[in-house]
Amino acid sequence: MKKSAILAFAAAVMLGQNVVAQNNVKEVTYVEDATQGYLINNFSSNWFITGQAGVANVATKGIERPGFGDRFAPAAGLYVGKYFSPLIGVRAGFDWFQGKGLNGFKLNNLGAAGDVMLNLTNWWCGYNPDRVFNASIYAGLGGYFNTYKVNNEWKNAHHQFLTARAGLLLDFNLSRNFALGLDLRAVGADKSMAEFSDHKSIAGEVLVSATYKFNKSTWTAPIVAVVPEIEDCEPIKARLQAANARIEDLEAQLKACLNRPVEKVVETAKAPLATIYFTIGNSTLNSVDRKVLGAVAEQIKASGKNYTLTGWADTYTGTDAINARLRVNRAKNVEKALIKNGVPASQLSTKSGEGNLNDLGIKYVALDRCVTIEENK
Repeated sequence: MKKSAILAFAAAVMLGQNVVAQNNVKEVTYVEDATQGYLINNFSSNWFITGQAGVANVATKGIERPGFGDRFAPAAGLYVGKYFSPLIGVRAGFDWFQGKGLNGFKLNNLGAAGDVMLNLTNWWCGYNPDRVFNASIYAGLGGYFNTYKVNNEWKNAHHQFLTARAGLLLDFNLSRNFALGLDLRAVGADKSMAEFSDHKSIAGEVLVSATYKFNKSTWTAPIVAVVPEIEDCEPIKARLQAANARIEDLEAQLKACLNRPVEKVVETAKAPLATIYFTIGNSTLNSVDRKVLGAVAEQIKASGKNYTLTGWADTYTGTDAINARLRVNRAKNVEKALIKNGVPASQLSTKSGEGNLNDLGIKYVALDRCVTIEENK
């Protein structure tokens, strides 16, 4: 083993022990812990505005009305709301839905409504700020007045009524601040929605909703300290003892090596400046070879020395005549490419190699189909 290699190995062992010691030093870290609950955000956070549009179907007991499919009429709403925790929120706003009767009778119901909302997904599955789908239920109250249309003329009905409402809201978050959803709602009135009946009315609504969330829309968990467990030091002691033993062994090897006579360095044959390979039966340069020879040409010109281009062909394929021609053509094509890249012809000479370049057997004949570029001795 060479002296430099032994010294390098000893230094690597000592450095490795130092790195291990540094990596074993663990510090207290601080992370959000959802198991500790959630902090209440500022009052300015978690506000939202929701716009809705869809259809309603109103029915009143004891009043003759069209068939179910003929009672669908438009409905819409606009609400502003706020969530006070990942589970509980409220919203309030304006609601409008239309009812249809016989003979072209239409009834517009316009009023204000408010709901208390419960996020079922966060309740059952835990809060996740990256969740795409959320399902919420809600219940609330509303107060309405209406106008009606008879004979293509709208009139004030001078009629007010209260409603109790409940529904299921399915939201799909397209981003942290925007969601599209489907609102399925049932509305029951304390009396008929039309003044000329004493029976109670009920309406079902299906609405598509778009919600925009203002300011901070996520919830923050409390920050807690994570204290690392106390590490068992016995394995470290064992590794240190083993390392000391290896160091003592290396010191003994180094001492023995320093006492040995210096070995005589034997120079090996100089490798070619470059070797260009060809496919079987081919002497044409491809685009990659030409780029390589461009770089080789710069090296030859800078050196000012003379080089020999030797063409080779494997003896396992083709005839002797074909291989002789391939050797010459390969060397000449490389010479032309170098001259084209500015190498003086006086710096180059070509010759044909005999036999195989490597002679490693038929499995490696591809290594014999080449041109070697070697500096003249």
